[in-house]
Amino acid sequence: MPRFFVDKEYIKEEKIIISGSDAHHIARSLRMAEGDAVTVSDGEGMEYECRLSRIRDEECECEILLKSPSERESPVYITLFMAYPKGDKLEVVIQKAVELGASRIVPFESSRCIKRPKAEKQDKQLARLKKIAEEAAKQCGRARIPEVSLPLSFEKMLCEMKKSALSLLCYEDERGTNIKTALREAGEKDSIAVIVGSEGGFSEGEAEAAKAAGARAVSLGKRILRCETAPSFALSAIAYEMELS
Repeated sequence: MPRFFVDKEYIKEEKIIISGSDAHHIARSLRMAEGDAVTVSDGEGMEYECRLSRIRDEECECEILLKSPSERESPVYITLFMAYPKGDKLEVVIQKAVELGASRIVPFESSRCIKRPKAEKQDKQLARLKKIAEEAAKQCGRARIPEVSLPLSFEKMLCEMKKSALSLLCYEDERGTNIKTALREAGEKDSIAVIVGSEGGFSEGEAEAAKAAGARAVSLGKRILRCETAPSFALSAIAYEMELS
C-alpha cells in the first residue's frame, strides 16, 4: 500500500490533506482513484489507514479509517555517527540505516576521512540526504523519518555521543569485546550511539579519545568490513538483540 508522510497541521479529525509532489505522484505516477487505500504517517510514530476521497494534481484529500501507533519502529533510539566516506557511499549508508531502524544519522569528520564536506554545498547536500531518508522510510514502512544532521567535527561528535545511554565504537583493532557481548552486557537501553569510521578507520588517538569520552570499543567480527558495510552490520546486530527477542 502506498505510504506518505504529512505534517500534523494537515491532519484533521476525519481527514488528511496530501499536497505538493506527493499529490502529483498519487494523481499522475500511481494513477490512483478515489476510494483507493493509502497509509499516511505524521512522521512522529502515528499511522493512519485512509481512503482517497478527492484527487487533484496539487492536493489530495483522504478519509481517515483507522489511527494507530506504528509497530515498526525500533524500541531503542539509535544514533549512527558516520565518518564522512568518499563518493556517494553516505547516501547508501543513510538508506540502509533507515531500513535497519536508525533514528538519527550524523556525519562527522575524522583524521582519515578522504572526502570532506564543502561548507558552500552543505545545505544542498543535506536536503538531498533528507530526501533519501524519507524515501527509505516510505519504502520500509516506517512511521518516523529519521533525522539527518549537518556534519560535525570529531570533538563535537564525542559530545553528542555522550547523550546516548550506550555508545559503541566500531573499531577494527579491538580484540577483547565484540558487539554481541557489549549489547548483552549492557542490557536494555533506551538509546544507543553507533560510531563508524571512514575508509581508513580511526587513528589510535581517536579511538583512545572516544573511549575516554565513554564509548565502548567493539569488534564487528573476524573480517574487516568496508565503511559502508559496517553500519549495516552493527545496526543489524542491535535489531537482532533489541527487536527479535
